[in-house]
Amino acid sequence: MRIRPYLEQKAAEERRAEQQRLFARNQALGLVLLAVGVLGWWLMHANLKWLFPPGWWRL
Repeated sequence: MRIRPYLEQKAAEERRAEQQRLFARNQALGLVLLAVGVLGWWLMHANLKWLFPPGWWRL
């Protein structure tokens, strides 16, 4: 491993920080999409009488 110039080292640190920020953003987006998918699956397979009992629109 060689000793890099200061500016090159700082540029590499900035690139890594940007990559970590993008990774965290993509990971959060993936978790949100997963949650939406689970919620959608649950809504499609739930008993509609539990979700919409008689008279639910009068609430």
